[in-house]
Amino acid sequence: MRLIGFNFNKISIEKKAEELSSDLKIKSNLDVLSIEKIDIGLSKEKEESLLVKFSYIINYDPNIAVIDLNGLIIISLDSKIAKDLLQKWKKKTIPEEIRVSLFNIILRKVNVKALELEDEMNLPLHVPLPRIKGENTPQDKA
Repeated sequence: MRLIGFNFNKISIEKKAEELSSDLKIKSNLDVLSIEKIDIGLSKEKEESLLVKFSYIINYDPNIAVIDLNGLIIISLDSKIAKDLLQKWKKKTIPEEIRVSLFNIILRKVNVKALELEDEMNLPLHVPLPRIKGENTPQDKA
């Protein structure tokens, strides 16, 4: 699988409460909305280009904030694999070997954007960042 293009169509963040709840739960959901064949004239022989639309939502519960990112990616696949994927997509399924690669591409892009938005809105990060701990350094609660 080769990534040809990536674009956000919607970037939305809404902070509904200033106070964080003690029972804060951060849930994320990645959903593929559609997969279709497109002709962009860049595919190599024996490859096909597919347009994949997606939605990625992060909910801060109970009713604290929502981040909503929608976009599309264009990928190039071997023609046989692309035809199989399109056939299975008619039943809203994606073969695991394709799904894993596809989701990893999407997650790499959306998580960077979500972290940026969370920082700007002073929300807790939905994924932990690496930290350095020293022997005599107090724990940072940021």
